[in-house]
Amino acid sequence: MMSSSFNIFRVGISFVIMCIFYKSAVDSLSELSPQKYFSTLQPGKASLAYFCQADSPRTSIFLEELNEAVTPLQDYGISVAKVNCVKEETSRYCGKEKDLMKAYLFRGNILLREFPTDVLFDVNAIVAHVLFALLFNEVKYITTLEDLQNIENALKGKANIAFAYVRAIGTPEHRAVMEAAFVYGTTYQFVLTTETALLESIGNEDIENAHLYFFHCKQVLDLTLQCRRTLMEQPLTTLNIHQFIKTMEAPLLTEVTEDPQQVSTIHLQLGLPLVFIVSQQATYEADRRTAEWVAWRLLGKAGVLLLLRDSLEVDIPQHANVVFRRAEEGVPVEFLVLDDIDSLISHVESNVHVEEIQEDEDEDTKSPNMGQAVSMAFLQSYIDLAIKLKGTSTMLLTRVNCADWSDLCTKQNVTEFPVVKMYKEGKNPVSYAGMLGTEDLLKFIQLSRISCPVNITSVQEAEEYLSGELYKDLISYSSVSVLGLFSPNMTTAKEDFTEAGNYLKGYVITGIYSEEDVLILSDKYAATLPALLLSRHKEGKIESIPLANSHAQDIIQIITNALLETFPEITVENLPIYLRLQKPLLILFSDGSINPQYKKAILMLVKEKHLDSLTPCWLNLKNTPVGRGILQSYFDTMPPLPLLVVVNLHSGGQVFAFPSDQPITEQNLLLWLKKLEAGLENHITILPAQEWKPPLPAYDFLSMMDAAASQHPTRKDPECTKETDVQENDKKQHEDKSAIIKEPIETLRIKHWNRSNWFKEGEKSFRHDNKEL
Repeated sequence: MMSSSFNIFRVGISFVIMCIFYKSAVDSLSELSPQKYFSTLQPGKASLAYFCQADSPRTSIFLEELNEAVTPLQDYGISVAKVNCVKEETSRYCGKEKDLMKAYLFRGNILLREFPTDVLFDVNAIVAHVLFALLFNEVKYITTLEDLQNIENALKGKANIAFAYVRAIGTPEHRAVMEAAFVYGTTYQFVLTTETALLESIGNEDIENAHLYFFHCKQVLDLTLQCRRTLMEQPLTTLNIHQFIKTMEAPLLTEVTEDPQQVSTIHLQLGLPLVFIVSQQATYEADRRTAEWVAWRLLGKAGVLLLLRDSLEVDIPQHANVVFRRAEEGVPVEFLVLDDIDSLISHVESNVHVEEIQEDEDEDTKSPNMGQAVSMAFLQSYIDLAIKLKGTSTMLLTRVNCADWSDLCTKQNVTEFPVVKMYKEGKNPVSYAGMLGTEDLLKFIQLSRISCPVNITSVQEAEEYLSGELYKDLISYSSVSVLGLFSPNMTTAKEDFTEAGNYLKGYVITGIYSEEDVLILSDKYAATLPALLLSRHKEGKIESIPLANSHAQDIIQIITNALLETFPEITVENLPIYLRLQKPLLILFSDGSINPQYKKAILMLVKEKHLDSLTPCWLNLKNTPVGRGILQSYFDTMPPLPLLVVVNLHSGGQVFAFPSDQPITEQNLLLWLKKLEAGLENHITILPAQEWKPPLPAYDFLSMMDAAASQHPTRKDPECTKETDVQENDKKQHEDKSAIIKEPIETLRIKHWNRSNWFKEGEKSFRHDNKEL
């Protein structure tokens, strides 16, 4: 049974984030009283303090992570302390219980930032957030391409830029960037983003991984020119970033007259090879230009030097124009004859051996660290949801950290994260299974306000329901309203429809009418009872579907299919829904809005039933930039747009392209599709078979905690505290004031993780036979 503290609320949503691993604590955390702590603060010195009740069991996991952060933070001159509060304490940091789940960052006795402890979910997050707050001026956080361009223009001719993309704030990669900024922040302008659209706008579509670019702006004197950009190709660790920046600081090109075997540069010390371009006096200028071009291409991968043959004491074979020296000691140099720059670059990249410098980290904890970051990423969507609902909803939003409340999470059958559940007095909890973005959550909550199905009691009310007037405030969340028509004696059919309506609650508006005068509606809309009336509000149309011999699952499928658009714009959010249809996709790729004539031609084929075996759709590359990468995988190079293709994902993986020299008309499309059906068209490529999975596994975190359970007792009864703008309600009260989760938004600038989790929704239904789109 749930604790009584949950029962006082009529409706609630609990958001679950869990810590899923333990580390042995190093007993190095200072424990002080508030008075003693504040007496130790020194002007200009930074200090991180966690105020808590002495021996509080629910904070032991966080304290272990805080212990782990003591040494790395001390390396940056930041002290860390646990401040033990007693009941009589008058300090404002020892306030109510809900306030004792925060850590505070001071510089001297000035408070710089406060952090909820679930933001500081592990040692990487602690170090990253603290350095981020202290380096506010050295590291600029941006969200748009315009922001980046403004910074770039401001620094041309003045300074270089280190631009980083990380998937979430508080990840190991974010920590690595912050540690690099602490060292190099006065030399270079560090810029940070978590916006996938910004990364894609500069030409990088690999949003699954963190990236670091070096913008060479200092040497740009012409303000109309763009700064050169060099991408770091190694994983973002502190040592790899240090190595990368050191290579950016090294001279682009060095002239030497020594034996290549005796030359030493920073590149060799960093484990990178050397490339010597052999030159002579007669061709010096051309050779130097070639060497500079090669140096830019190999920047960060190898050192490039211009070797003057005329001044060299050691003989170089006359045929050789390149000398290649590996970083490994004792390996003889190679004398090469290469005809062009691409051959040289290819040779270096295929033979270079760079030892990846890894931090001292346990492989078993990498994914859990990122998994916690996923929960924190979703927390931003949850906070945005709370803001949208402020003052407009009787819903209470809460969150539960299962690392602190493992006993409760076990009782609620929560073993994977993040999980959203809705609790309503007297009802079983409902688990939300949709996308984890703000708008999807908002739609689910708004549509859950009404019964499903709604019991309609008169013909007039039914007409108002079908027209959208009855629930006009919900039409923006559900463009289709479903009304079931039944005779009063159709008991089994009504039970099946009611079961289907309950299943679809939160996703579509459903109603039921079974009064004695139901024939008035069935005659008007030519519906044979039992039947569904589908009211499409955008089109202003009402259609009827017979339900004879249809069970609950059949009705769910009928309604689900009815919600699909005839010719939808494909996005990362809705793609799994259309893939579930198990049909080949007929996709019109467009760089913007589609030509109305193309849409008319395709809709006419749909109306004439010529496309029943396909799923017609279109993809706007401006709204969904990843479409460019899809097309490039089909054609190697970007083809001209618009372009129509058929992608047979579920049987064979063939991709067919409509002839680019033909206009997209109804007649031409029909002839082409008939050729496809007859096997007379050749495919342009075949997609490899590949299983689609989420980027991270779902963790059964409670089982991971069993081993440490004896050392970390669990809290039995959680307190469902309303953090702001909420008054306490009596157990019997039926309406709650809205609750807003108050968090420092600037510390949670994280991406909605569902953007990078394309196919999670459709994974279970077509896991084994799908190909890459």
